[in-house]
Amino acid sequence: MKKRNQQIADFIVAGLKEDIQGGDHTSLACINPKSRSKAKLLVKEDGIIAGVALAKKIFKHVDPKAKVKVLIKDGSPVKYGDIVFTVTSNSQALLKAERLLLNSMQRMSGIATQSQQYAAAVADLPVKVLDTRKTTPLIRFLEKWAVKIGGCTNYRTGLYDRFMIKDNHVDACGSIEEAIRRINTYNKKHKLRLKSTVEVRDIQELKKVLKVGKVNRIMLDNFTLPQMRKAVKLIDGKYEVEASGGVTMKTLRKIAKTGVNFISVGALTHSAKSMDMSLKIISTP
Repeated sequence: MKKRNQQIADFIVAGLKEDIQGGDHTSLACINPKSRSKAKLLVKEDGIIAGVALAKKIFKHVDPKAKVKVLIKDGSPVKYGDIVFTVTSNSQALLKAERLLLNSMQRMSGIATQSQQYAAAVADLPVKVLDTRKTTPLIRFLEKWAVKIGGCTNYRTGLYDRFMIKDNHVDACGSIEEAIRRINTYNKKHKLRLKSTVEVRDIQELKKVLKVGKVNRIMLDNFTLPQMRKAVKLIDGKYEVEASGGVTMKTLRKIAKTGVNFISVGALTHSAKSMDMSLKIISTP
């Protein structure tokens, strides 16, 4: 939680600096610095709302006296015309916050909406849908936050929190067996206690991994459905099984029925469409 709060604080500072630089000159020219306004966040598209908690922090940063009244919480379904919250704040501060808030909430809500759709599609099956590292640089924490709000599961945060042997590692190392040996030696030497995933490209590579063992999860990369079923049978519960590669809503449920434990979906973040919404001033005393 402490790390998340610091990430949010750093993001707000950097986001406002990018937008404001030397000053919001239009607001400085047009608006009395003592003026206060009330605004509403208006939803203009159906979906799942995300980013309300972030919005509150943005408003409090630009105006510590800002008062936010939340009407719809993060993770709730929304429809066109819904008002998510109202905020009363210094008018200049409100307009400083507007674009950072909208850009963030639109992106997060789009991801949460897509995440909810994927999670719902396999809710009755014993499988978890995972996100990936296919995120927008520097705002991964926001996008993964949105995935979780939508109902799917966060996987690796970065290269540092899990071993994942992929095709490039195998090709650069020389063999999949050697790659497994090296990560286990490294893990023990540095006392990391990190879990490991190894990606396999075909049944032949899978058999090599099963012979060596010493991993936590086997990821089936771009396997066909018959290959997945065969792989699950060969693994026989000895290791966690993850399916990956080009997963869509059309293929998700079929993949889940092969018996895999996890399905990683890059599309949760890299292909989500932002949700339309706007921040409108409704009164200025």
